[in-house]
Amino acid sequence: MISLAIEDTNNSFFSFLLQYWFMNVIAYIRVSTDKQDLENQKHALLSYAQAQKIVIQEFIHAEVSSRKSSKDRKIDVLLEKLAKGDLLLVTELSRLGRNMLETLNLINHLSDEGIKISFINQPELSTTAGHAKLLLAIYSYFAEAERDYISTRTKQGLAAAKAKGKQLGRPKGSRDKHRVLDPFRTEILDYLKLGLKLSAIRQIFNPQLDKAISYNAYRYFVTQDEELSTVWKS
Repeated sequence: MISLAIEDTNNSFFSFLLQYWFMNVIAYIRVSTDKQDLENQKHALLSYAQAQKIVIQEFIHAEVSSRKSSKDRKIDVLLEKLAKGDLLLVTELSRLGRNMLETLNLINHLSDEGIKISFINQPELSTTAGHAKLLLAIYSYFAEAERDYISTRTKQGLAAAKAKGKQLGRPKGSRDKHRVLDPFRTEILDYLKLGLKLSAIRQIFNPQLDKAISYNAYRYFVTQDEELSTVWKS
């Protein structure tokens, strides 16, 4: 269903340029169970679109909950529907992810794919302005710092588990000792902890490989690693 946010056509040429500058405009609404919250966000997004003379092709709704998976929060839908040159509208930064690392990773991933993000209540945080490059560098810095923190916590947990005699990692004698995804294991673990599906993780890492690999290859990589497999199944 297409929701139009333009009431007049006096500036049709300007609208035409904007609409073709951004191939597709999607609004993401992450709400509580309060129906009023949904209506307030939708009204704010439509008002912004009307003021900017752009058309919102689709609204994607998701329910706020730290326990919801990325599928339930429609993150996978966003990754599938957005493409290079598209514009994503969100009311504010906190609506995009359930924690800081997920939010920063999503911003960086979408930006790497050539997708612009506009936080309509926080324009200074949007990646559509002239300071986008500086802002993305800051986002990347904080994402890396957060990943390092999680990695440190994970290593400490693994060391504690190993001290208790628990066997970790893939079984001895397993094939593919030097696997193509090994350099990305820590990041894959982080994404799994965030609840991202393997299909979404594949979209993130395949562009970084010399040759794209299949979903089954990702699945095999995860299932052959005890820690990754446990997190994936949880």
